[in-house]
Amino acid sequence: MSKIQKSKIFEVYEEERNRRKSIYTINLKPGKKVYDERLVNEDNIEYREWNFNKSKLAAAIIKGCPNTGIRKGDTILYLGASTGTTPSHVSDMVGKEGFVFALDFAPRVVRELVFLCEERENMTPMLEDANRPDNYKDKLPKEVDVVYQDIAQRNQSEIFLKNCKLYLKKGGYALIAVKARSVDVSKRPSEIFKQVRREVEQELVIIDERKLDPFEKDHIFFVCKKQ
Repeated sequence: MSKIQKSKIFEVYEEERNRRKSIYTINLKPGKKVYDERLVNEDNIEYREWNFNKSKLAAAIIKGCPNTGIRKGDTILYLGASTGTTPSHVSDMVGKEGFVFALDFAPRVVRELVFLCEERENMTPMLEDANRPDNYKDKLPKEVDVVYQDIAQRNQSEIFLKNCKLYLKKGGYALIAVKARSVDVSKRPSEIFKQVRREVEQELVIIDERKLDPFEKDHIFFVCKKQ
């Protein structure tokens, strides 16, 4: 029987069974699920299986991303948190020493996010527009270790860069999931990916990229670093 083992990715664990790989994070709140994920107990540790069909970050990892830049103890600015599926795994990764500022502009999803954050002391919900990063200066520390963005808007790269410029520390990591069809439906996804790459590289160094098919159609995931 296969065992869950430490992955090459910080704070991510993996298991291979019948040629199928699964990935996990250690559950910050043992016994509690977030989105009906499978819980696995092994050697007195509870793991949450990370569904890569429901998380672009998990899809990037399963597609071979070697480094997400997320470490235990990090402070994360998460743009486009929705109801908290992926942010909850990021919360596991940074642990009790870290913190996740989970931002979304939709009141309906933030209401659900509030309940999740009440259970996870290292997360807080923020009802804000990521396109206006100056508006939440008083709610964030001066700098964060990681900016993560999953926002399906036409100006995705502009929003990403504005937040990185304002909040990301020097040497920090910036992760963005790009949805091509939200940028321009008239262009091929490959053209959009090249366009976004050019825009991002004006401010950040791209250290890894992964197309997310078949898990997310017409998506690409960039891992960047601020010099």
